[in-house]
Amino acid sequence: MERRQRGVSAGLLLLLYQISQVGFQNIPSVTLGVLVLNVFLFLNPLRPLTEVCLSVNEAVHKKNWQRLLLAPFHHADDWHLYYNMISMLWKGIMLERKLKSLWFAYIIAVFSVLIGIVYIVLEVLLVIILDDPSYEMNCGVGFSGVLFALKVLNNHYNPGRVSSVLGLPISSKYACWVELIAIHLISPGTSFAGHLSGILVGLMYTMGPLKKIMQACAAGISFFTEPDRPRDYYSGYYGYYPDYQYRTPRSYFDYTGGLSEEEQLERAVLNSLNERDFGGGGTHNNGQRPYGFWFPPENSEEDMRRRRLRRFDR
Repeated sequence: MERRQRGVSAGLLLLLYQISQVGFQNIPSVTLGVLVLNVFLFLNPLRPLTEVCLSVNEAVHKKNWQRLLLAPFHHADDWHLYYNMISMLWKGIMLERKLKSLWFAYIIAVFSVLIGIVYIVLEVLLVIILDDPSYEMNCGVGFSGVLFALKVLNNHYNPGRVSSVLGLPISSKYACWVELIAIHLISPGTSFAGHLSGILVGLMYTMGPLKKIMQACAAGISFFTEPDRPRDYYSGYYGYYPDYQYRTPRSYFDYTGGLSEEEQLERAVLNSLNERDFGGGGTHNNGQRPYGFWFPPENSEEDMRRRRLRRFDR
């Protein structure tokens, strides 16, 4: 392992600042682990980039298959790391809470390898179709392929949203395709095949057989649970306890005011970015609200329902 020799990395410092704004305690464990791993390997790369990047020539002809594992977690420079990890931060917060940590870790591991395989296949097809052997030498690194796959999953689990791409409102259903083209036009040096590989793997999971294959492979492992059918922790019995009077569990609706998990997270994000003074206990002595997620003082259930209905009246 060789330590990266460079001065102050502005992109890395900005990344750490943005993470501190959110708050380490508000980042799910697997998402935080991925961020830490990528930052660590940026500061202490296992090998030089030329020895970890993935290409047809290296992986197929020279049989350096270990690059399938190394390439996604190494980055070319601090800004490459910054943009990828900021994207991972927000996608991870949304998806890990939706899918649960173990399944999300499983997805990251499978996607990281599978996207590299699809990337190799696409580059081989380009060599054959265009009769241009130079595509065998295209060598890519970075986590962006996985991020494109996660974007497909995020759009699948949160349909009907509108994304802003270059200032244009785009339906989330097509946002990943528009971003694929926009990034390639703005930064021609990026790997079009690598990003496309991520989209294809994401579609294989949401629309193809990949999810069922992963479920079948994990069926024999007891601590994996079906992500689309999370346990209901507010129903059923947890064993018999003598001299204990059973009381009907409160509905989860009572605790959330009818807000879905995504709506609760969206409210938390908006509150953390909102500059209005809500008052309450979440302030410092100087009146400034702390960084990170901030929740307003508890309101009555009826007040929360009224606010939700008001959203549909706009």
